[in-house]
Amino acid sequence: MTPGVGRLRDIHSLDPMSWWPPAIGWWLVALALVLVAVGLRYAWLWWRRRLALNWRSDAARQLRALRERLQWGDAREAASDLSQLMRRIAIARVGRRACAGLVDRDWLTWLETHDPQGFRWTEQGRLLTELPYAPRRARQAATELEPLVAAAEEWTRIEEPPRRAEGRWEWAERWLKPRWGADASRAVGEAHV
Repeated sequence: MTPGVGRLRDIHSLDPMSWWPPAIGWWLVALALVLVAVGLRYAWLWWRRRLALNWRSDAARQLRALRERLQWGDAREAASDLSQLMRRIAIARVGRRACAGLVDRDWLTWLETHDPQGFRWTEQGRLLTELPYAPRRARQAATELEPLVAAAEEWTRIEEPPRRAEGRWEWAERWLKPRWGADASRAVGEAHV
């Protein structure tokens, strides 16, 4: 036998390539996907916020169109449209829970208490609740709706003061009240004031 043959080893191939850690290219692809996802999320939030803040210009445009229609249009239809538009404006300003379920006199009273200009909706706004349901033969002058449209335009223009952030223990009061009654929520309020 040839000397040193016992010390020779067989040729081994390279170890199979492992999937971890990935090559630098895969890290860059993953980073790009994360950045695209974050960018799309921020773009979506920006777009929704822009639409939410854009209600003023949309309402102002609709009120201008309604004012033009008052010159030759049907007052019943205009009153119905103004009533719907006022409800949408109110929901955009203060939220659905505050005003969506109000009807008739309660709706007009709510409008009067929340109107920063102090327009007398309970007296002059009765057309909003009565005229859309009046019989066809009842005629109403479109000029009577002019002050309502002007008040709606003013209400749309005025900025709402920012909503106060929820207090330190108000969340606990809201959570406890329906479950354990007013006494528990009052106890929480007194203990942490």
